[in-house]
Amino acid sequence: MLDTSRRTAFTEDHEMFRDTVRKVLAAEMVPHLEQHEREGIVPREAWKALGAAGMLCPTVSEENGGLGLDFGYCAVVNEEVCYIGSSAGFTLQNDITANYFERLGSEEQRQRWLPGMVSGDVITAIAMTEPGAGSDLQGVRTTARRDGSDFIINGSKTYITNGQNCDVVIVVAKTDPSLGAKGTSLILVEDGTPGFQKGRNLDKVGQHSADTSELFFEDVRVPVENLLGQEGRGFIHLMEELPQERLSIAISAQASAQRAFDEAVAFTKDRKAFGQSVFEFQNTKFTLADLAAQLQVGWAHIDWALTRHLAGELTTAEASSAKLWHTDMQGRICDAALQLHGGAGYMNEYLVARLWRDARVTRIFGGTNEIMKEVISRSI
Repeated sequence: MLDTSRRTAFTEDHEMFRDTVRKVLAAEMVPHLEQHEREGIVPREAWKALGAAGMLCPTVSEENGGLGLDFGYCAVVNEEVCYIGSSAGFTLQNDITANYFERLGSEEQRQRWLPGMVSGDVITAIAMTEPGAGSDLQGVRTTARRDGSDFIINGSKTYITNGQNCDVVIVVAKTDPSLGAKGTSLILVEDGTPGFQKGRNLDKVGQHSADTSELFFEDVRVPVENLLGQEGRGFIHLMEELPQERLSIAISAQASAQRAFDEAVAFTKDRKAFGQSVFEFQNTKFTLADLAAQLQVGWAHIDWALTRHLAGELTTAEASSAKLWHTDMQGRICDAALQLHGGAGYMNEYLVARLWRDARVTRIFGGTNEIMKEVISRSI
């Protein structure tokens, strides 16, 4: 398990919550991880089990059905879910979509959706990426045309986490295409709305247990009341949430890298070659020493960034730096950990193979790491 004895961002209450999280994951997730990987989805029963334990959307206020806790509790869930080797979409709901609903939602929207998000009865997604628009969100082509008291939505999205499971999706659409980014809005579309179709569950290189989908909108008519936030300020709303989203990705990367390292240590100490454990070879020890040093720095930085975020001080550039550094580090550590497993590391029966596969996309989603460098450079 993760060693939190030297962590600085968490209180005793956070660590008590962590104990609960570990017990729930051990009972509800760990025995079924291979099934989730095979089926490409985490069943709703698991969502409800986590919801019953207070592990979903813990930051949601009590008046909206939540516990009213700080983001540190989301970070605890994030770390522990990633450390067991799951790519389930809980973190998307906890760290990203819940904030959109609570911060931007009308009273009716908050009361309708947030209690179910907390309990696990409602699963959410956010549809940004399109076949022709990824990191450049200003380039989205999905439109939402005003027609009386309705919006009519047309377009398509892809690579949408929780796309198969979702009950409601936040759609990024152009309500006034002539205004570019200033004509972008966020609109809620409920599962089952005529014209809204979920495409195939996409066949990905890794993160198999995260259902990731194409979504299609053909003359989807929704009431104007489904607007989330202000019309025309969708791009600004998205930018306002980026620091937390990118910090969340950094946290996930750090926890996954730690698990890959721990797997490599256990394997090399147990595996024998030429009359001694693989761990005893100088190359192995020096490689692990280098990885341990990177992880030490990584955890210190995560706690620094998390502390700044809890104080409302983490900037977009700082969060982008965290996303860039931690996901790059995750790639290096997962690759080295697989190498230390030798041929076994290339076998899917070993957890390190899954961690290695799952790590590759973190340098892509949430804005590619090349875009992170562009964002950081603007602050210099």
